[in-house]
Amino acid sequence: MSPKSRAHRNPSAMRMVGRLLALFRQAAGLTQAELAERLVIAEATIASIEQGRRQLLPDLAERLDELLYTKGALAVAVENMPEIDQFPLWAEKYIEQEQKAISLCKYDALVVPGLLQTSDYACALLQQRVPAYDEDEIATKAAGRTERQGIFQRKNAPTGSFVVWEPALRMAFAEPWVRTEQLKHLRMMADLPGVTLQVLPLDAEENAGDAGPFTLLETPDHQHLAYMETQRGSQWVSDPDEVSILARRYAMLRSQALPPKATKGLLDHLLGEA
Repeated sequence: MSPKSRAHRNPSAMRMVGRLLALFRQAAGLTQAELAERLVIAEATIASIEQGRRQLLPDLAERLDELLYTKGALAVAVENMPEIDQFPLWAEKYIEQEQKAISLCKYDALVVPGLLQTSDYACALLQQRVPAYDEDEIATKAAGRTERQGIFQRKNAPTGSFVVWEPALRMAFAEPWVRTEQLKHLRMMADLPGVTLQVLPLDAEENAGDAGPFTLLETPDHQHLAYMETQRGSQWVSDPDEVSILARRYAMLRSQALPPKATKGLLDHLLGEA
């Protein structure tokens, strides 16, 4: 896969490609539903691409060119769009596995986990980056982060367990209204079927996660993996013994954190203070 095929594009360029696809589809006399049916993909995917909310990937562009008889026009447009990385290259493998996972367990001590962030919170967080991102990069990366949350809306949604250290809920880098909306979103996510949210309180006497955040996931073929990020890279863990250590650490964190019901009470309390 070339660097271009791994990159997320400039939002304005994505809208341009989306309009181009809509023009070619209409010229072919097809509705979005009819085109999606011929490609065996969701109608919402076509709609999102045409509206510039979703990136047209090279392999799909080639299939569309063949189906719509557009002589490679879409593939060329995709290949020549200016690039903005949606995810660092070292995180792409994790993102790919995350979208297919049947189970996710995440401990975070510094910020609200990406799968639970609002768009405004993600933007506020990305604005803290040094060296700074430009506005297009922030918008693109925030969109990518919130799009990932679609896994909890799919038919066979993964089981999600999140343990978050309380200071992550009190970080003051965002405006008060952004923090309030983020707390409301967390409260809503905590009520989703199959999602468990627990806060590890600031005054907890024990913290099995003092070595930093990490993620555990289970693939559709029941492989258990772990993933950790640093400031300049990431680490995949597939060795069963090492994954077992992190799984036991996560189990301990869950026992040290507030139960889900008490966590909802804490979120309600924080919302009352906001």
